[in-house]
Amino acid sequence: MRRVKDKMIHGLFFLNGIFVVAILLGIFSLLVFTAFPAFKEINILDFLTGSIWNPDAYLEPSYGIVPMLVSTFMVTLGALVVAIPIGIGAAAYLSDVASPRVREVTKPIIEILAGIPSVVIGFLGIVLVGPFIAKVFGLSNGLNAINGSILLAVMALPTIISMSEDALTSVPSNYEQASLALGATKWQTVIKVKIPAALSGIIAACMLGMGRAVGETMTVLMATGCAPAMPKGFLDSVRTMTSTIAIELGEVAYNSTHYYALFAVGLVLFIITFIINMTSDIILHKYEKVHR
Repeated sequence: MRRVKDKMIHGLFFLNGIFVVAILLGIFSLLVFTAFPAFKEINILDFLTGSIWNPDAYLEPSYGIVPMLVSTFMVTLGALVVAIPIGIGAAAYLSDVASPRVREVTKPIIEILAGIPSVVIGFLGIVLVGPFIAKVFGLSNGLNAINGSILLAVMALPTIISMSEDALTSVPSNYEQASLALGATKWQTVIKVKIPAALSGIIAACMLGMGRAVGETMTVLMATGCAPAMPKGFLDSVRTMTSTIAIELGEVAYNSTHYYALFAVGLVLFIITFIINMTSDIILHKYEKVHR
């Protein structure tokens, strides 16, 4: 009877896995088949390397996604610059410094942060972060790449902190004991022994945080200004791929070249996110094999 139950549970998990893979392939197929008609009218090289996105031009519409790509990676890298040091520091504190009671209270609060709606984060960017940036840099408004980077950093922190803390906690205890026995302090052990030993897991956490930032829509839509031009710096307004799709898809004519081009942008975004998540998964499995 127990063997039958085990087989049933194994089959249920297998079906769940197949179902998830089928959904992923379905989404990918939908994007490919809907984006394909766009390239009957648009040169794919111009699409991937063009620096002007102006589908509404009457004589010669342009569908270059380079400004969107640059904007997306600008706010994402800016978010990682803010989130990675804070995230790793907080993870090290939770795993090696905080008392069990503090850890039990703090970690759920950090994980609850991941559940805050992105529209709320974007609203805070408009009413708090944006005016502060405008005042500091003497700008007319604070709707720019810096604002988006700070808000995306806040949204990526729960993922980075939680996974990094798990990676640090999973480091074998004999590493720490050997370091302390050789006369190293607690912080020297954390910085020079535990973090290097957990580096693969920490890198995977950072890449998942990056994937979270790349795919965010409402926050960057509200807080970055959404200017479609090529950004020259972090003080300029930017428009990411996600915000372009959100702004234009609801108003575009169905089955037009512009309509299919937006699905092509979504396909590029899907591929970028898939690569980021696959890379982080490979790194994480490598980390598990090293310490198994």
